[in-house]
Amino acid sequence: MAVWVAPTLFYAQDDRHLAGVLAARLFSIETYVGLGVAALALLPLSRTKFVWGYSAAALLSINEWILKRVMAQAHAHGAAAGLGFGAWHGVSALLYVLACLAVLRLVWNEDFR
Repeated sequence: MAVWVAPTLFYAQDDRHLAGVLAARLFSIETYVGLGVAALALLPLSRTKFVWGYSAAALLSINEWILKRVMAQAHAHGAAAGLGFGAWHGVSALLYVLACLAVLRLVWNEDFR
């Protein structure tokens, strides 16, 4: 969802800071929904079928609780661990894309068996 919403926010909102804050909030909400789905997937006996979903939830969690703080530090101080905000944003985007691919793999495996 946020893949389409974030670019739209930056296009429609003149205040780039506000657009970034709103996009970050949407990514956070998406992470918590993903964690909720992963927690529900623990209930049935066929837990191994959801391994790609667990991978996606783990990647989104890393983005939410680790990279978000590193990006904030890089934004405030110009760099964090030797990388600027743009580089950390790229790492975060890569993890998000990998999480999306994991979900696609999960859906592909379930729909086409």
